[in-house]
Amino acid sequence: MISSKPQPEFIPGLKLSQMYYEEAVGPLLARHFPGLRHTAALIGFGSDVLGFDDERSRDHMWGPRLVLFLPEENFAENQNALEKLFRVELPPSFHGYPTSFSAPDAEGVRWMEEREQGAVSPLIEITTLPAYFQKEIGWDTCRPIETADWLTFSEHRLLSLTSGGVWHDDLGLEAVRAQLAYYPKQLWMYLLAAQWMKIGQEEAFVGRTVEVGDEIGSRLITARLVEAVMRLCFLMERRYAPYSKWFGRAFRRLEIAPLIEPHLSGALEAGDFHTREANLCRAYEICAWKFNSLDLLPPVEARVRLFYGRPFKVIFGGAIAEKIRSAISDENIRALPPFIGSVNQFSASTDSLESIEVTTRLRGLYPS
Repeated sequence: MISSKPQPEFIPGLKLSQMYYEEAVGPLLARHFPGLRHTAALIGFGSDVLGFDDERSRDHMWGPRLVLFLPEENFAENQNALEKLFRVELPPSFHGYPTSFSAPDAEGVRWMEEREQGAVSPLIEITTLPAYFQKEIGWDTCRPIETADWLTFSEHRLLSLTSGGVWHDDLGLEAVRAQLAYYPKQLWMYLLAAQWMKIGQEEAFVGRTVEVGDEIGSRLITARLVEAVMRLCFLMERRYAPYSKWFGRAFRRLEIAPLIEPHLSGALEAGDFHTREANLCRAYEICAWKFNSLDLLPPVEARVRLFYGRPFKVIFGGAIAEKIRSAISDENIRALPPFIGSVNQFSASTDSLESIEVTTRLRGLYPS
């Protein structure tokens, strides 16, 4: 852990990383390795990459750090030389923060360590573009991204790879990131259909569970529907959603959030079914209105109705899903398993979504 002595003024991690490159790492490269083509960035893991870091974040994997990409040619030789250079030439602190980090613990976690003199152990990952993206999402950057790749990439990792900042780019990192900017249109429509279906499958159960005296069941289904609506909002605004710790905070950055969040909160806080239903229904109608503004197909019904004569109001998310699927023109996308969507939609397992081995195997769910 970092020292218990008073901390320097907090600097957002992205800003700190850019300063670290421009004031410390970059000048060392220019002086000792003039002409060495490289890319410097802060992408990948970390709340700082998403702009969500604060004082609490400083206790692990935070501080003066960056990812340094080198050409594949002579990589091992240059990596070794740079690691030696950084250990000897980097200052022990940068804007009040230690540049030296602990050895990784059993989970690979490191934290800043005070070091008055001697060699430092910086948190600078030195890698190549192909190796880095293979490690992060199992993608060979030399080949096009296939449909099965998109559907099995961790959405949180896609966000982390397309967020952050690039401080110097000789090797084309920005061009690689542009390929990951968002799902292709036809695949996006497939994901939208799957998300509307998730709503359609449970929206009538909020009332039915109450009808049979299952209040806790109604509350659980309400919570799932609120999450499903929030994920639909990310999709409609073409934004990747992060994992649970930052999900709500990232949601508030969406354009639709101020309009719909009060109703989602109202549904979660409601102590009776009618209040719960009224808030969910208003959220559904806002989503339908937003979806129609995308102009992907003729407008869908944006008002709730009774569920086949039963006293439960729904938007009929399944019917909207069917209409979207019918509007998909790409035969390969239409041949995908209907409405299961991506791994991010049918699984909440962190161990599955964060394992390249597991997600690679899950590609077999989707026809090539």
